[in-house]
Amino acid sequence: MSQGKKMTGGEAIVQSLVRNGIDTLFGIPGVQTYGLFDALQRNGKRIRVVTPRHEQTTAYMAMGYAKSTGRIGAFSVVPGPGILNTTAALCTAYGVSAPVLGITGQVPSDYIGSGKGHLHELPDQLATLRTLTKWAARIEHTSQVPEVMHDAFRQLQSGRPRPVVVEMPWELFTAAAPVTPIEPPAVYPQIEIDPDSIARAAALLKEARNPLIMVGSGAQHAAPEVLALAEQLQAPVVSWRGGRGIVSDEHPLGFTCASGFRRWAETDVVIGIGSRLEMMWFRWPDLGKQRRLINIDIDPVQMVRLKPAVGIVGDAARASRGLLEEIRRHEGARASRTEEFLALKARTHADIQKITPHVQYLAAIRQALPRDGFFVEEICQAGFTSFYGFPVYQPRTYVTAGHQGTLGYGFPTALGVKVGNPDKCVVSITGDGGFLFGLQDLITAAQYRINLVVVVFNNGAYGNVYRDQQRLFEGRTIGSELSNPDFVKLAESFGIAGQRVQTPAQLAQALERAFAADAPALIEVPIDKDRETPPWEFLMPAPGA
Repeated sequence: MSQGKKMTGGEAIVQSLVRNGIDTLFGIPGVQTYGLFDALQRNGKRIRVVTPRHEQTTAYMAMGYAKSTGRIGAFSVVPGPGILNTTAALCTAYGVSAPVLGITGQVPSDYIGSGKGHLHELPDQLATLRTLTKWAARIEHTSQVPEVMHDAFRQLQSGRPRPVVVEMPWELFTAAAPVTPIEPPAVYPQIEIDPDSIARAAALLKEARNPLIMVGSGAQHAAPEVLALAEQLQAPVVSWRGGRGIVSDEHPLGFTCASGFRRWAETDVVIGIGSRLEMMWFRWPDLGKQRRLINIDIDPVQMVRLKPAVGIVGDAARASRGLLEEIRRHEGARASRTEEFLALKARTHADIQKITPHVQYLAAIRQALPRDGFFVEEICQAGFTSFYGFPVYQPRTYVTAGHQGTLGYGFPTALGVKVGNPDKCVVSITGDGGFLFGLQDLITAAQYRINLVVVVFNNGAYGNVYRDQQRLFEGRTIGSELSNPDFVKLAESFGIAGQRVQTPAQLAQALERAFAADAPALIEVPIDKDRETPPWEFLMPAPGA
C-alpha cells in the first residue's frame, strides 16, 4: 500500500488487520458492515473469515483463539443489538485478560446521537462499549483508519491485554479517501521494572522458609521463568484457573488449588505472578497467620488493590527472571523438597477421588487427550471439578472463563480454540444447561470442519442451583430442573457424529475414536444429579480444614 492511496474505510481496516498479523476473523456481515466484508472477500487468501450462527459466538471464538494461541483474536458484528449480543464474551475476555479486537458499525454519521431511531441505533454505543473493554474508539473519517487501528493494536499489545472495540459509521465502510498507512513497531514499549522493588523482594525471600507462588493468566507466557524461580526457592507453584499448566502438574512443584491449600498454614511469603490472588483473599481462610505478599503484575492498579509488602510492576517473565538473578547473587541452591511435595500431592490426589463421578470422568478425558491437547472447561459440575481434578501439562492448554463464571461460554469458545490450533486435539466439556446456550453452532463446526469434540454431561439440571435450592430452601426447587433433547440425535441432525457413554472407560474409548476420526463429534454422558458429589470441599475449604 503506497502512501496516500485512495481506498474505502473497509479496505483500510482490512489493510490494517493484515499489517498487524491478523489471519482470522470471526464475523457475521450486516448492512452496516457490507463494505468491510466485501474487502475481506477480496483479501480472502490473507484473512480467513469464519461465520458462526450467533453474534455472541463470534466474540467467544475470538476469545478462545486468543487465549489458546497468545495472539490477537478478531471479530466483527453489526452495531446495536449485534454488538450487544457479544457483551457476555467481552466481559469474559476482559476478566481473563484476552487480547480481543472487535470491529463494529454505527448508524450514519449524521444520525449519531440524534435519537431518531435509525436502524440499530443505541443512545451511546461508544459509552456502552467503554464499560466492557480496555479501550474503545470511533473512526470518523476514512483517512483516520490507520491511526485509530494503530492505537487499537497498541492497546492490545502493551500493558495488560484486554479487549478493545473500534466502531465506524455505516457510510464510511464504502466511502473512499486517501489513506496513509502506519507500520506497526517490531516491539511495543514495555514497562521498565524498578530495580529497587526487585532488591526488596529478594531480601524478603531470603528470610522465607516456606514461600509459595500463585500464578494466573498473566504468567502464561512466563512458564520457564516461573519454574526457574520456583526451583531456586523450592516453592510450590499453585495455579488457579487461568494459571493452569504454567508449571506442569507432573512436576513436583506444580500444585493445584487442592494440593496448594495443604501448604497454606505453613506459608510465610506469597509471590503472586500475573494473578488476582483470588484464593488468598477470598477462597482460603487466613488460619490466623500473617503472610507477606510479593506481587508481580503488569497492571499497576493491582498494587493498589492488593497492597503487597513489595509490588513489582512489569512483565511476568522479565520480573521473574530479574528476581531470580537477584536471589542467586546472594544465596545458593536450597535443599530439595521433592519427596515432601510429591507425597503431599499423592495424598491430595487420593483425597479428591471422593468427588464422584467427575474426577473419574476427567481422568478418562486426560487419558485420551494428547499431552499438548486443549481442554476447555464450562460452568458445570465437571468444570468446577476440573479446577483441581484435571491434570494440565502445558501453558495455555486449559481455557477458562475465569472469575466471570460465564455459563454457556465453553462450547463456542472451544470452537475458536480449535480454529487457532487446527493440528491439536481440542475437547470442550459442558453441562446440558450451558450447552443449550449455543448449540446452534454445531452447524458452524460442521460447515467449517472445525473438528472439535464436545462432551455433554447431562444431569437434567442447572446442577449448582438445584443443589443449593435443596440445601438452603428446605428441598424446594424452581427453574433448576431441565427437559432436554436427545443430544445424540441432535448432533446427527447437524451432520455430526454423536454417541452416548455410561462409564469413564467408555468415555476414554469414545474420545480416542473421535480424535482418530478428526471430525466434529458430540459425546453425551448421562449423570444422576442426586448422586454427584459436590466439588466445593476443595474449592472453598473451611477454616481449619
